[in-house]
Amino acid sequence: MFYQHTLPDYKQHTDLLEDMVIKLYSKGVTTREIADLIEKMYGSHYSPAQVSNISKQMIPKVEADHKRKLSDKFFCVYLDATYIPLRRETFEREAAYIAIGIKPNGHKEVIDYCIAPSENIEVWAELLQNMKSRGLKQVELFLSDGVVGMKTALMQTYPKAHFQRCLVHVMRNICAKVRVEDREAIL
Repeated sequence: MFYQHTLPDYKQHTDLLEDMVIKLYSKGVTTREIADLIEKMYGSHYSPAQVSNISKQMIPKVEADHKRKLSDKFFCVYLDATYIPLRRETFEREAAYIAIGIKPNGHKEVIDYCIAPSENIEVWAELLQNMKSRGLKQVELFLSDGVVGMKTALMQTYPKAHFQRCLVHVMRNICAKVRVEDREAIL
């Protein structure tokens, strides 16, 4: 008779499987794929609906993270958005906004993040206001791409902060407008 030795017995087995479900789901693996993997690897049957219910356990943790008190001071805050594929009713690309801060001691922290259909200044302004209402009072320097209106939104929320366009974004924009054979001379 075969015994599964990779996971401990029932209670711990269930907890470990549920943790694995959450981790796989957060990496973008579909509920059906997760259910199939668990059945093949461990012989436990989880329906896609069960996998979905387990993954919903993350929602309170995410909500708590968005409401947590922030440090009152960051030396530098990077603001950027990137488009990622999301599966809702269909697969679509939406903007994932992120604010990453560096404290005066050098420690990096994800300050906040959100997802919206496209990148626009209204979402950035709301994210900045949320950061301020959660306790972030002072930022020395903001770094961001050249999204229209960003500097104005920053100055309305953090008037004493300095603003600098991200050099990576500047270089990408320059390279996009230069012939391929001329790029090396510019860089």
